[in-house]
Amino acid sequence: MISSSDLLRLPYTPDLTEGGIAYALLLLSHKNLPYDQLRWIVAGTIIELAFRRYLSQQGIPFDVSAVTRFSDPARHDVLLGGHRCDVKSQLISTHRKISELRRDPDSLLKASVLIPIEPAIGDGFSDHDLFVFAFLLGLTATSLGELKKAVGASQPSHLIHIMPPTWRHPLPWNPLGVLTLKSESTSDTLIEISGQDQGRGNITRQVNLPAQTRVELNEPFYSITSLHVKNIPMARVGIHSRIDREAHLIQPLDWKNIWVYGMDIILAGYLTRGEFRQRVKTAQSLSLPVAELHPLPDLFNRVREWGRRE
Repeated sequence: MISSSDLLRLPYTPDLTEGGIAYALLLLSHKNLPYDQLRWIVAGTIIELAFRRYLSQQGIPFDVSAVTRFSDPARHDVLLGGHRCDVKSQLISTHRKISELRRDPDSLLKASVLIPIEPAIGDGFSDHDLFVFAFLLGLTATSLGELKKAVGASQPSHLIHIMPPTWRHPLPWNPLGVLTLKSESTSDTLIEISGQDQGRGNITRQVNLPAQTRVELNEPFYSITSLHVKNIPMARVGIHSRIDREAHLIQPLDWKNIWVYGMDIILAGYLTRGEFRQRVKTAQSLSLPVAELHPLPDLFNRVREWGRRE
């Protein structure tokens, strides 16, 4: 059981969101992800990066182990005392709930965490491995009105357009050749193109599109996963490949903001996989009260002691 004094509040900094966006965009080469899911991935990565930063700052020894999944090649898990930590993240993004938690941190103890059963009981994990549960208090600006308010308040944004499957996963795997881009805007547009090269390595290129002028780009792209612009476009943008591909036109409203505006990060508690397995019955997911988790400060003290003995 945990109390409010066991909840660990970590500071949020914008570089955490930047790291989350970079990781989420890498996954577009391997997964079909809608914009909402991208934002959830950004939020989860914010928590994982803040978790590692906290461990380093507090002198808690840990290792990092790669997770060899084709669908998630950039994933790495934290190892504490040799036990893999699977961080289960939850984004709290409603103004009412955020205000409640900031006013009364104890109210988090009345909340529940939800674990999808299938990945939790999969092979390759020990009963001594850990689930670490954490929350991010943060907002999103998904509508045009919300985005304009954020920009008007000098808040950051990250506008992307996810390319269609024929561009992200083209068959056969051949070079796209010379790309032609054009913006119908009356001002210059700076675009960042993300995709993969012949060896399926991730590459990005920036190109400046003068107003209503075609620009050719000859780079080693074999796929294009997404495009990114810094400012809200006011006109259409088009991209075309000479290698058997129709031009793709992007309307101004087709750009979506995936920036997550973090406020507070809370590490709540943990549970071993073995304990979780004992709770699993026939449901498709398992809801656990936050108050029934184990306190993380106790775990971290044991890891420090283990590290000193090593």
